Amino acid sequence: MSSSCGGSCGSEQKSSCGSGDARLAQQEIAITKSLGRIKNKILVMSGKGGVGKSTVAVNLALCLAKRGHKVGLMDVDLHGPDVCRMLNLTGGLVAPENPGDLIPPLTFNDNLKVVSLEYMMKNRDDAIIWRGPLKIQAIRQFVADMDWGELDYLIIDAPPGTGDEPLSVAQTMPGVHAVVVTTPQAVALADVRKSINFCKMVNMPIVGVVENMSGFVCPHCGETVDIFSKGGGERTARDFDLPFLGRVPMDPRVVMAGDSGVPYLSTDEDSPAIKAFDGVVVAIEQRLPPGPAMVNPFAAPSCACGVSACGSK
Repeated sequence: MSSSCGGSCGSEQKSSCGSGDARLAQQEIAITKSLGRIKNKILVMSGKGGVGKSTVAVNLALCLAKRGHKVGLMDVDLHGPDVCRMLNLTGGLVAPENPGDLIPPLTFNDNLKVVSLEYMMKNRDDAIIWRGPLKIQAIRQFVADMDWGELDYLIIDAPPGTGDEPLSVAQTMPGVHAVVVTTPQAVALADVRKSINFCKMVNMPIVGVVENMSGFVCPHCGETVDIFSKGGGERTARDFDLPFLGRVPMDPRVVMAGDSGVPYLSTDEDSPAIKAFDGVVVAIEQRLPPGPAMVNPFAAPSCACGVSACGSK
């Protein structure tokens, strides 16, 4: 009997509690198995909205896939999922052929798999009005129930702030690292410092800081205009003794590509923004190289009952 019952459940309630514990144990096993096949897990986060976090997450996944890595992109921004639209993925959820089999993610290409709540909705414009427990369970199911396969990198796009979604990722995925995104201005940096402190509190290592929207490069003359100032992200990284991964300038072509669903970084075009993203990816590869799969520190129980010492083999 689960200790959460407190010993006061009736017989039917005890049965319900027991079955709930069994389902949770089975899900834990599935999560452990799935994560054991993923070499690097990266949470793209920011304490403030509007800094281009989803753009960074999507293009980071695209760059890594283009460089030959096996990549997954998980959209845990449950109230405002945009990843499918940015990649022009229009397919819906496909049930597995056999009950109990894993659910196939959407595929952008041979190297990139995508999971988002948006592709599970009948109407993508419906509002998601969920409290914490539902959001936590959805994120756990994104890991346990989806057929991610062997991945070099799993990129996780989180909503702004330090609430349920990034906390659930930190608690569900041992070994996850964070990439913190900011723009150069002081207001954004104040919120980003909260994200850095959040990572410290939950023991999530930070790969580094990305300064997005760092200047606008004129497509006509090539001159750079610092619309949101410059250098704030690098100073913040230095203040917290964190790696600075690079500056990504504003590029109208990247914005239009995201709106149209034809990702700019999936083409052979060249621009300061693409060069900047390439530099960010190289810096991440150096810090988190695609090596052997990590051994999950939480060993799976020896049987489905969820108790490692039950004696069943």
